[in-house]
Amino acid sequence: MRIFRHYTDLPEDARGCVVAIGNFDGLHKGHQVVIREAGAKARAQGKPWAVMTFEPHPDSLFKPNAAPFRLTTMRTKAHMIESLGVDELLVQHFDLDFAGLTAEAFVDEVIVKGLGASHVVSGYDFQFGKKRQGDCDTLLHMGRARGFGFTAVPKVVDEQGIVYSSTRVREYLQAGDVQGARHVLGRPFELEGRIEHGDARGRKLGFPTANMHLGDFLRPATGVYAIRAGLDEGLETAWIDGVANFGRRPTFHAEDDVVLEAHLFDFSGDLYGKHLRVQLVERLRDERKFDGLDALKAQIAKDCEKAREILSK
Repeated sequence: MRIFRHYTDLPEDARGCVVAIGNFDGLHKGHQVVIREAGAKARAQGKPWAVMTFEPHPDSLFKPNAAPFRLTTMRTKAHMIESLGVDELLVQHFDLDFAGLTAEAFVDEVIVKGLGASHVVSGYDFQFGKKRQGDCDTLLHMGRARGFGFTAVPKVVDEQGIVYSSTRVREYLQAGDVQGARHVLGRPFELEGRIEHGDARGRKLGFPTANMHLGDFLRPATGVYAIRAGLDEGLETAWIDGVANFGRRPTFHAEDDVVLEAHLFDFSGDLYGKHLRVQLVERLRDERKFDGLDALKAQIAKDCEKAREILSK
């Protein structure tokens, strides 16, 4: 998959694409239907299959003081979009200038002049342009006038008739329901970041950990989780079972922000400075304060045993 950073920089063989447009934060099952719809049309027409998304997330620009809400970093999103088989990913920088484009300018400058798109696909609720003045009807009518097709994918619902949405994923995660989040995403929820030096308490306890601050990621419910950790090795990812505490470490002292401390089973390599992908497979228990290190060590051993049992299945 080729990745481009601006709609004005596309080579000629990337133009004429069938493009799915949206934020796609979390890349849940509804997003996947939108992107695959673009793929089906691209393959049928012999055109490049493209996805256009925005970075940073527009809400980060318009709501700078909001609590962290991201479900995927751009790195994680790119991994997942590539796994669908997409040919081209356009990561458009979203700033005030870009946000100030009118709906008509977005169509003319981005879709027609920049992408030369043959067909556009979006979700039913897609809005764009200054003050969100453009919507699916805008794309349909302007597409007819300017020579590109448009498809609005209707609501995608689960077996209970509930719409797949990023909001739903956030609600599940904040309640500690990683299985619910997995149901909407179609895979375990995944965090990703660079491993930082900690205070080495885990190593002293006999359970060395890889520590990660979450940055812009949504904060799931604090607690202890069975995890799988992914180490990128070239084009492949090596997955290692483990257990992680996500919280403020109350046995020692309260932290200003939560930290993910991941203990990887049967692993002895050096992770400092490396990127790690962490999938939350199942929440084991709440985070709590212990009366001394012996009680904490005993509980960690139980957590590891329970996590191994869950992950073995």
